[in-house]
Amino acid sequence: MLRNTLPDGLRMGRLHWGGGTPTILPPPLIHRLSEAIRSVFTSADDFEFSVEIDPTMVDRSKINALAAEGMTRASIGIQDFDPEVQQAIGRIQPFDITRTCIEYLRAAGTTSLNTDLVYGLPHQTLARLEGTIDKVLTFASDRIALFGYARVPWVSKRQKLIDETTLPSDLARYTLATRAAERFVQAGLTPIGIDHFADPGDDLAVAHETRRLRRNFQGYTADSCQTLIGLGASSISRFPGGYVQNAPATAAYKQRIAQTIFPGSRGYEMTHDDQLHARAIETLMCEFTLDLDDLSRHHGSRAYTLRPCLEDMETRFKPFARLVGQRISILPEGRSLTRIIASMLDQHVPEGVRYSQAS
Repeated sequence: MLRNTLPDGLRMGRLHWGGGTPTILPPPLIHRLSEAIRSVFTSADDFEFSVEIDPTMVDRSKINALAAEGMTRASIGIQDFDPEVQQAIGRIQPFDITRTCIEYLRAAGTTSLNTDLVYGLPHQTLARLEGTIDKVLTFASDRIALFGYARVPWVSKRQKLIDETTLPSDLARYTLATRAAERFVQAGLTPIGIDHFADPGDDLAVAHETRRLRRNFQGYTADSCQTLIGLGASSISRFPGGYVQNAPATAAYKQRIAQTIFPGSRGYEMTHDDQLHARAIETLMCEFTLDLDDLSRHHGSRAYTLRPCLEDMETRFKPFARLVGQRISILPEGRSLTRIIASMLDQHVPEGVRYSQAS
């Protein structure tokens, strides 16, 4: 269906298999899926193929199949290696199994590696997180993401099984996050935005240094393409003019495909004002600064309509935010509040919505 719809000459700059556990696929299906994608898209010169890998659901044959199909980057979610923490969150992933997986990846020629950690988990202490970091640093990852545990039992029903009394306090969460960041910087990684760290030679760090860093559904990226095509149930496509989400339920997704109907179930067409606010939020999240003069070069005089919001930011978040001329900056000691500060630019926050605690 895509092949019959897309214009000629379209090239694929990035391919990402994720949003779940793609390594559940056996090698024959890995090859079949890759062949189907290549039949639609021609790869760009700087093509990158990344895959989310679950070390407990992968073996050498699967990794070799992915490598044969051109995988350039592997992404491994770890969260924490401490056995008690893993037991509490229902994610058993021993260090030895993860290390073996990475050895297979290196042997197959996949040199670029992302690893994800989470702070604020049940039973997580500073000593336990330090132990996990010691192990993770032996992997020599190009990128490390450090996410705060989002406590939303009203959304994720399985979180109701976690005893809230075992969660770190707000101060402990802050200590965990800041100490982990210190360790990564001491190891030679460059801090990227609010939750990423990268090797100085990695293209993410280069994009950060040259102010080309972007942020999408998956976090920070060096990819500047405005079009992202999502395949699979619940996946989201992004276009210059808005967003489309596929049917979330697998059965509904399959039914639409069987009827040769594209599976988009809802979407949003962005207005010029939406695009202005979206770019302002992204800039603040990527650079910790927002300069209305810079923003006006692409969005014209409408950029200055954000001035009252910037003044409100400075008032509400002193001493963490400072407005000088047309430029607001989030000071280093306030960067853990960046997501909250940037949300002041969001015009679409539903009334009465509940979020996890700040991270």
